This record gives sequence, structure tokens and C-alpha cells, in this order.
Amino acid sequence: MVTNTSGKKKTAVARATVREGAGRVRVNAQPVELTEPELARLKMLEPFRVVENDLREGVDVDVSVEGGGFSGQADAVRTAIARGLVEFTNDAELRDA
Repeated sequence: MVTNTSGKKKTAVARATVREGAGRVRVNAQPVELTEPELARLKMLEPFRVVENDLREGVDVDVSVEGGGFSGQADAVRTAIARGLVEFTNDAELRDA
């Protein structure tokens, strides 16, 4: 199953694709671990703090983001990932969280 979602913050737009996989998260074709500054990386990964760890290990997330500054892009990526995880799992409890 593949899920496509988007997130916006100011002028930044992020499009995320969530599919079954091995736990890889890529932003603009680079691993999220290489994202700088660290504050932006932590903000992008916030949705994974809410979900169970086995869900994080079971999905691959590819995000493309453009426009805005690094903070707006981080918020847009966070929104896109969160929406993608909710849609992928179809879980009402996760949506509320």
C-alpha cells in the first residue's frame, strides 16, 4: 500500500509518500539524518515519537519539499509525514494523538 500526502507551512510545501519498507526516511532524496540544523531534523521526526516503534521500522517515507526557509520546510515535512502515517495506518487513535 502506498499513501501520498502533503503538508504546508507559509510558502513551504512538502509532499510525502509512505510505503511499506525498512524504516528509511528521506527528505529531498537524502536521509533525514543528514538534515541540518538539528532543530529542523528533530521537528521533522516528531510524528514518529507518537507512533509505536514497530510502525517506524515498517514504513519508508520519501518527502520532497520546496519553498520557504528551513523552519517552514521542517513544519511542512512534519505535517506531511503525520498525515501520511495516519492515512497509511487508518487508525483513529493515532489521528487523535
